This record gives sequence, structure tokens and C-alpha cells, in this order.
Amino acid sequence: MARTLIPCLLLLGACDAAGAPARDASFQATARALDGDTVAADFRLLGVDAFERRQLCEKAGACWRCGKAAQDLAARVLHGGYAEIRLTPGKSYGRPVAVVTVNGEDLGETMIRAGLAIPQPQYLKTDPVRAARYGAAHAEALRARAGGLAGSWLPPADWRHGQRLACER
Repeated sequence: MARTLIPCLLLLGACDAAGAPARDASFQATARALDGDTVAADFRLLGVDAFERRQLCEKAGACWRCGKAAQDLAARVLHGGYAEIRLTPGKSYGRPVAVVTVNGEDLGETMIRAGLAIPQPQYLKTDPVRAARYGAAHAEALRARAGGLAGSWLPPADWRHGQRLACER
């Protein structure tokens, strides 16, 4: 999901608001070349677990591609403006963790409110305000039966560990 953000990461880290070189900041991540002078690095969103790209959810007795819908929403949001990426301490699944905002909107909260991600409050203990916002967004998505929450779904972590819905078998 966050893979489409990273070209912005290098730009944000290179200069301060006035365009002057920023203090040296670095992090370790898996990276790949998009072209000869553009590098993308993988990181995870803080406190959010979105449906996996290949994950399916069930609605009205049929499987649908909720994971692809999650990826597509993240891509649309990121394409809609400049991403501010704030790296946080720690790693998840071996990747750096970040909070991402686009045009002042928290990408994690947007994903949760759309019913395409679930909050992970255990990672937000030092950020109770964000934890409360993510919890409220999830409750709203459940009430609205938004996205994958409109039918049967598995938490992304369970899906990653091999569990599948009946419609996926």
C-alpha cells in the first residue's frame, strides 16, 4: 500500500521548508529502483492493517477483491496531493513505520473509515489521540458497513497466516 508513496519520501527528507538541505536523517528499508535516479523504499503505516492486495472479502454470497480496493484507494489518495511522511521509531514486518498525511488527511484514518483497513491500537499506545481517531473511524465504518466490512472478512494478519473465507476455497 505505502509503496506508491516513496518517491515523495526522498524529496521530503532532502530539504527543509525553505528548500535548504535538511539535517542528515536516514533509515534502513528494502528499496528498488523505479528508474536511474528514483528510488522507492517500503514502509508500513503506523497503527493500521489494511487488507492485503490479493485478499478477498465476501459480500452478498460472493468474493470480491477488497485487498485490491484497499491498494487502489491508497493510490488515489496519494495521487491527489503531496504526501507528508513522518517516520516513527520501530519496525513492523522488518520495515520502517510511518504516519502519512496527504493534503492534511491521515492516510491510515482514511483507509479505516473506508472499511479497507483495521486499526492496530497496540501500536498507538504513545499516541492516544490517533488511537481514538482510528477507533472512531473503525466504529463508523462498521456502522456504515463500508468496504470489506459490508460482509464477511478476515483481519489481514489472519489472512497473511493462511486463513481464508469459504468463498475463497
